[in-house]
Amino acid sequence: MYDLLTVIKGRKSVRTFDGRPVSAGDRERLEQYAQTIENPFGVPVRFAWLDAQEHNLSSPVLSGETLYVAGIVGKVPCADVAFGYSFEKLVLYAWSLGIGTTWIGGTMKREAFERAAGLSEGEMMPCVSPLGYPAGKRSIKETLMRKGVGADSRLPAEKLFFDGAWNESLPSEKQVPISNLIEMVRWAPSAVNRQPWRIVVSNNDFHFYEKRDKGYAGEKTGDLQKIDVGIALCHFTMGLEAQGKRAEVIAADPGLAVPDGVEYIATVRTLSP
Repeated sequence: MYDLLTVIKGRKSVRTFDGRPVSAGDRERLEQYAQTIENPFGVPVRFAWLDAQEHNLSSPVLSGETLYVAGIVGKVPCADVAFGYSFEKLVLYAWSLGIGTTWIGGTMKREAFERAAGLSEGEMMPCVSPLGYPAGKRSIKETLMRKGVGADSRLPAEKLFFDGAWNESLPSEKQVPISNLIEMVRWAPSAVNRQPWRIVVSNNDFHFYEKRDKGYAGEKTGDLQKIDVGIALCHFTMGLEAQGKRAEVIAADPGLAVPDGVEYIATVRTLSP
């Protein structure tokens, strides 16, 4: 379909659009792809396509957007991680079509978006994204925002991937066979670029954890950092699939000693061909 690593490393959050509506063909491709999206947790995530002018929708951090997509999920176990996983699949596909996006969880009139998306009791809409064609030049506002969060920098592999135990850095000889997967995870987007995922490698198991910061969870948004872990998990499992490798996502907490503020999320277990 597309070169995954190229798309992941090439994608940037876009907040300045050229004002052109998404073409009918591109919108049809997006909507059709969205209907095929699944996540390993079996949690349904639905997508609502929202015309900015029709619903009077906007965000102070954006300019030139004409269309939004909202993601809606039930308030059920694993909803946050499943949402991040599913929404990121759509984001990556959009970029492969030349369509820009950016995750928005707070800088919007949430009630207007929830009303336009038809949010029901028992559901939450953690994030939305504009959809459109990037402008030739970023606005000064966008440039300053990216600089403020260090949007183009990422933690090194040794801060994210551990060898069998917490904070035991994965040695270089074990990094080499999974180097592309490491890069896919490193370049996953996250709220304010906090990169809250940590992965402990144990033989064929990759245990994903959330390293929490305060202030990223709410009733309407869910746990934004769990969503971020879902994004990293999406990159990792899609990377395995792109390499023709079989894997399953399971709940297999290894019971490792971890610091306060760290929570086990899921395990990716690679399988023999």
